[in-house]
Amino acid sequence: MLAPVIAGVDGSAESLAAAAWAAREAERRDRALRLVHVRNWSPRSAEGEYAGAVQRSQARRVLRQAEEHVREARSGVRVHDEQMEGPATQALLRAAERADVLVLGSRGLSGLAGFLVGSVALGVVARATRPVVLVRAGEEAADEHLPAEDGSASTRTGYRDVVLGIGLDEACDEVIEFAFEAARLRRARLRVVHAWQAPLPLGLGPGEIGLMNDPQRAEEWQGFLSAVLQVWRDKYPEIEVAETVVEGRARSVLVRAATGASLLAVGHRIAEGPLGPHTGPVTHAAIHHVGCPVAVVPHE
Repeated sequence: MLAPVIAGVDGSAESLAAAAWAAREAERRDRALRLVHVRNWSPRSAEGEYAGAVQRSQARRVLRQAEEHVREARSGVRVHDEQMEGPATQALLRAAERADVLVLGSRGLSGLAGFLVGSVALGVVARATRPVVLVRAGEEAADEHLPAEDGSASTRTGYRDVVLGIGLDEACDEVIEFAFEAARLRRARLRVVHAWQAPLPLGLGPGEIGLMNDPQRAEEWQGFLSAVLQVWRDKYPEIEVAETVVEGRARSVLVRAATGASLLAVGHRIAEGPLGPHTGPVTHAAIHHVGCPVAVVPHE
C-alpha cells in the first residue's frame, strides 16, 4: 500500500490551507490523504476522562471541518482521518514516519499557529525523516499557477516554477530528486539556485577557487552546478531546468528566488548538535520568510 500524504489539522486557517494543499498534492501523487489531529490528553482521573471526552468531540469537529474543506475543493481525493494523542511534536513525527509527505500549516513571519506554536513545528522539521511541507494561511490552488492572460488568478494555466535551493558542498540526491519529481508532477520548470560568497583571504589555500576574480569564480560555480545536475537532467529529460548561481548570503538569495514560485525545496541534514536536532539558518529563513509552500527534505 502506498504511503499517504498526511496533513496535520487543528482548526486554524493555516491548517485548513495545509489540508487543501495536501489534497492537491495527494491527487498529483495518486495517493490517499490522511488528516491527523493531535490531542494532548492523558487520562489520570475522572475529571481527566471527562476532559478527554471533550477533546475527542472537539477533534471530531476539527477533522470534519477539514474534510469538508478538502472535499469542496477536491471531491475525488480519498480522505481518511485520525486522532492521535500528544505531545504534539512526537505525535506528528510518528505520523511523518508513515507519510509520503507530511504537510503542516505555517504563519511564516507571524510565527506558527495552533499546535504548531514555536518549537513544535521546528521540532518536527528538525527531526522528521520524511519530507515536511509548510503551507501559509491563505494559500489557494490558483497561487500555484501562472496568471491568466488578463492577469487574473487561474487554475487552468501552467504551474509556476519549482525552486530548489542547493548547496554544492552537500548536494544530496534526496533533495534533488524531490525537486525534480515535484516539477515533473506539475509539468513545471525547475529553477535551481546556488548562492556563493567570496572566501576571506585568510581562509584560502594554494590553488583554491577563491584566488580567482568574481566572474571567474561565478563561472566555476556554474560549472560545478551543471555537473551535479547532469545525471538528473538525463533522468528527467522532459523537465526544463534553469540553473542560477548568485553571489550573496544563501538565506537572502533563496528568499528572493522563491518569490512567485509554486514550491520551494530545501534540504535539511539530520544530525544531533550540542543542543539536539535543529534547523540550519537557510532552512530557518525559508520557513519564516518565504511566501510559497516550503518543502524541507531530510538527508544524512
